[in-house]
Amino acid sequence: MEGLLAVAEQEESDILVTAVVGIMGIRPTMAAIKAGKDIALANKETLVTAGHLIMPMAEEYGVKILPVDSEHSAIFQSWHGERAHGNAIGKILLTASGGPFRGKKREDLEHVTLEDALHHPNWSMGRKITVDSATMVNKGLEVMEAKWLFGVDLDQIQVVVHPQSVIHSMVQYVDGAVIAQLGTPDMRLPIQYALYYPKRKYLNEERLDFYSLSTLTFEKPDMETFCGLRLALEAMRRGGNMPTVFNAANEKAVALFLNRRIRFLEIAELIGESMAAAEYIGNPNLADILATEQGVYKRIDRSLGMDAKVSSTYS
Repeated sequence: MEGLLAVAEQEESDILVTAVVGIMGIRPTMAAIKAGKDIALANKETLVTAGHLIMPMAEEYGVKILPVDSEHSAIFQSWHGERAHGNAIGKILLTASGGPFRGKKREDLEHVTLEDALHHPNWSMGRKITVDSATMVNKGLEVMEAKWLFGVDLDQIQVVVHPQSVIHSMVQYVDGAVIAQLGTPDMRLPIQYALYYPKRKYLNEERLDFYSLSTLTFEKPDMETFCGLRLALEAMRRGGNMPTVFNAANEKAVALFLNRRIRFLEIAELIGESMAAAEYIGNPNLADILATEQGVYKRIDRSLGMDAKVSSTYS
């Protein structure tokens, strides 16, 4: 942590890319904001757990929070020109690929393997985020992040399953018009956009070929089969430290799944049990957030009779 804080505050940098995994991104992000640096945010957990602290701080110090996630970058780009003219968002349409198990029912997921979960149809990502995509927990985290990034109510965010991953997200305005950002599934574009904002630079990547696009489809997410998304929305509605409970339980459960200690469906089960058991804190400070995370880790260890050393895999 001392090294991360030193990097965050170094004088020669103008922007900090927060790309570490987990809530360990909170303190370096805060340090960089206080040092007057813009933030290119690739760490969902920072806003999921501490958005109520980060966003007011960014406004106080006059720094930008620039999203690096493809969906949030798409929203940012789709709203950018309209926001400058004071046009408010009617609804955010947050797209999801549906992951490798789109269309499956709960009984189909009883015996899926780790290898099945790591086989994403469109994106090449790290193991943890690929599992999050398979459970659709990742989309729940993105909903939470979008609420803080764009200052909208939870009811103004709608998840839309779009299997082709061509439309990265959309913004619907109060007059009904929809503006979308399209592109190939390549993370280099949103990364570069955040780093060079507000200028666009040439990027040597595959261009979208509209002649080869035969179909773009959209579906409603199945929140009964993929209840991780439903639990994320519940955590965000309850607020306080519940998003931290949700995030910590998921990180712990995914670590256990990646180590082949639990089954795929048990990821969401552990999240639900943790949310039911956690002590609610209405307006958590940083110490409360860190303590909540550790409390969730310890509770899951006790419930499974496991060594607490596994807890630090993603923390």
